[in-house]
Amino acid sequence: MQLKLNGIWLVLIILTGVFSLLFLWFTLFPGRPSPEISQYFSARQVSQGRDYVRGMRLVFIGGFITQTVFLLWLVFGGRAVAISRWIQQFTGGGLVSYVAFFLVLWLLLRLINLPFDLFGSYYWQHRWGFSTQSLGNWWLDYFKSAGLEVVLSAVGVALLFWIIGRWSSAWWLVGAAFLSLWLVVQSYLWPVLVSPLFNRFEPTKDPAVIAMVDELSQKAQLPVDRVLVMDASQRTTKANAYFTGLGSTRRIVLYDNLLADYPADEVRAVVAHEMAHWSKGHIIQGLGLGILANFIIWGLLFIILKTTIPSPYGHYPPYTWAVIVLFMALVSFAASPVMNHFSRNMEFEADRVGVQLTGDAPAAERLQVNLATKNLSDVAPPAYIEWFSYSHPPALARIKAIQQAAK
Repeated sequence: MQLKLNGIWLVLIILTGVFSLLFLWFTLFPGRPSPEISQYFSARQVSQGRDYVRGMRLVFIGGFITQTVFLLWLVFGGRAVAISRWIQQFTGGGLVSYVAFFLVLWLLLRLINLPFDLFGSYYWQHRWGFSTQSLGNWWLDYFKSAGLEVVLSAVGVALLFWIIGRWSSAWWLVGAAFLSLWLVVQSYLWPVLVSPLFNRFEPTKDPAVIAMVDELSQKAQLPVDRVLVMDASQRTTKANAYFTGLGSTRRIVLYDNLLADYPADEVRAVVAHEMAHWSKGHIIQGLGLGILANFIIWGLLFIILKTTIPSPYGHYPPYTWAVIVLFMALVSFAASPVMNHFSRNMEFEADRVGVQLTGDAPAAERLQVNLATKNLSDVAPPAYIEWFSYSHPPALARIKAIQQAAK
């Protein structure tokens, strides 16, 4: 049985194809960097950053294209239908057949993505001196992540098809509401239940850092009592920081190698930036945008399943999961520029507020230069790459924003 390739599918496939080809083109032929870059970075630094990032971009787009082509062949070539029928005969139907189909597809996609994961997150990181993990520890992290994913996803798939069977006309609303609730719960619980499975987090014991956080929190009129240090150096030499959590699980997390390798005024700039995210409510804003997008996507999914799969009495067979995975992959890829646009704006705002808190624009500028240099960032990305895939502005744009905020 052939599934129907309707107008929505064609738009998504064409848009994804165009975006993919442009991404590949500008990855291979990024063009000349802006002359302004030379004020902050040497030609060697620009070249090294581009060489490192080119490999990561090729891994990303290669993995995405390979997975998408496989899913298109599986869904519209009739293979998903055949596997679904075989599983139904073997299991006798019911929810177990949906979970069994999910497991087969999950394993296939994992095997397809494994070479890209291994190359990008292990070999390439060692090649450039970033990874401090042994191959055994990499596999340990990989299996922990895969185990967590398969368990949570299997429960989600069973719940989804139970909801579809229970509310045949309004399942998309129920599903969107449930997933929105899960996004909130995940934001609250992830920092305390999942993150510690992969890293150790300890409150900072450095008196200077504690005093600096207290000073900034008073200026921001924002109580901050959870500044944690993560043992990032067990896996990477890269330095970073982030904010996470909701309510009592809110916290600012600093990489241990950030504290070890960067001067105090630049660490202060990092903490101020993360505190600005907190004070401006960016986690709540991000959740709100995610929930809005969630309802839109589920509404589109309802339409596309209704017009793609014959479903008498609102019943969908197990191969529906393959259709959903393909749809979500195409939509999330095509919508990347929209979500990244909002993310970049939040980063610009956090940079501006952070500088206002510290009153030290030069330290914030040096931080951007040092982070970009040590992390081998592409400091002169093609405009299309920045527009499509950058969740954070590139270094030069951030430096300009910091200078503007200091005026």
